[in-house]
Amino acid sequence: MAKLSIQDLDLNGKRVFIRVDFNVPLAEGGQEITSDKRIRASLPTIQYALEHGAAVILASHLGRPKGKFNAEMSMKPVAAKLQELLGKPVALAPDCVGAEVEAMLPAPGGVLLLENLRFHAEEEANDPAFSEKLAKLCDVYVNDAFGTAHRAHASTVGMIQFVPQAAAGLLMNQELKYLGMAVTSPERPCVALIGGAKVSDKIELIENMAKVVDKVLIGGAMAYTFLKAQGLPTGKSLVENDKLELARSLEAKYGDKLMLPVDHAVSTEFKAGAEYQNVTEIPEGTMALDIGEKTIEAYAAVIGSAKTIIWNGPMGVFEMPPFDKGTVALAIAVANSGAVSVVGGGDSEKAIKSAGVTGKITHVSTGGGASLEFLSGMTLPGVAALTEK
Repeated sequence: MAKLSIQDLDLNGKRVFIRVDFNVPLAEGGQEITSDKRIRASLPTIQYALEHGAAVILASHLGRPKGKFNAEMSMKPVAAKLQELLGKPVALAPDCVGAEVEAMLPAPGGVLLLENLRFHAEEEANDPAFSEKLAKLCDVYVNDAFGTAHRAHASTVGMIQFVPQAAAGLLMNQELKYLGMAVTSPERPCVALIGGAKVSDKIELIENMAKVVDKVLIGGAMAYTFLKAQGLPTGKSLVENDKLELARSLEAKYGDKLMLPVDHAVSTEFKAGAEYQNVTEIPEGTMALDIGEKTIEAYAAVIGSAKTIIWNGPMGVFEMPPFDKGTVALAIAVANSGAVSVVGGGDSEKAIKSAGVTGKITHVSTGGGASLEFLSGMTLPGVAALTEK
């Protein structure tokens, strides 16, 4: 499903509404941005629009203000940071709809940042009247907020019916290109690396990936639900007992494609720096907190022969050394593989960052929930709503 891109639009002299994802982390009190990564991610789209003669109107949510004004979730610090990064004035509107906002609409070459969309409950409710008010601000619509594309909100879906054209921004294009390629036409061998705590959170992902890829390497706590389903001892490891039958059915269906850990880093304590041992069979009274050395070796060998790698979720409790060893080792293996690598999900992104290999990954998705749903084969409302080419 090819969607219209910002590069397909005539932007000259037009007011362009760009839905961005400026939901940045703030220090306590809401005055200081602790990471400007999400702002930087949309700079190419904003700059493209400005270079092509557009008047730019930017809109985002920030935090969860629950439909009410909250000074700690104002876009004020975002406007200041964006102004610094763009090197040109960025006006901040007092609201995101209404006569006062309409009076502030910029001339071509100007930038207006709307106040937090979620100060209005109508945003998350996808209210038609609110959607129409947002659409009134612009001539054309661009969605560059992949991280919110799985939400059918007024600014991601509702307002599109009131604008003549709705296109994907440059960041959205990148997401659709790499994630789309990963699930429709990957270069083979194609390997999926799936970790995390719960099978229930990743069931659709495992199902969809198993249909597409040549191997699914399973790690994290979810592996122990699979191993218990096989009748193997799991000690005190995290297991979803109500998902054992599901694990058995997945193994019966895709058994030859699924790879599970053959050894484990186990400990009696769930804490950073805890003593651990590497075992092939988990002793009673211990819990597996990471994949073991033989598993790292086996998984790294599969990764090394891959042409496409899709990664979602850590292999162990990677935020607690020494149980980050498996995740870091595989991050390095992915980086050194030479394969097209697509990483989705916040934990996976943190893992490649802690391994120091972010620059060697082909594409790191900016949308945790959105990338998970996309890779799981679900339709993203914010993408489906865009104008088809």
